[in-house]
Amino acid sequence: MNSVDFLLTNKDITYEIRTEIKRLGRPIPDLIISKTDVGKSRNYSRNFNSSVYDRFKWLCGCPKRNKLFCFICLVMGGNQSAWTQEGCVGKGRHKATA
Repeated sequence: MNSVDFLLTNKDITYEIRTEIKRLGRPIPDLIISKTDVGKSRNYSRNFNSSVYDRFKWLCGCPKRNKLFCFICLVMGGNQSAWTQEGCVGKGRHKATA
């Protein structure tokens, strides 16, 4: 079971199920995310590196949607933001990190 996709598609789940998902831990799949930025003299390519999961313990990934989410917000029903609804693929700030 992909817990991110499960949490996104099942809004009315019980506390017991949320507790079990939390116990199982956040999904940290190796995603295929890349972005090209245009610089003054050349283009820069950035690719997802799974070491980001070590730096941000709240971060989780969804291989089905190929995006990053806030695991705490998903499990606990946090604020309605890109980190809990659509997922993020770029450099976004999350209030948990501010």
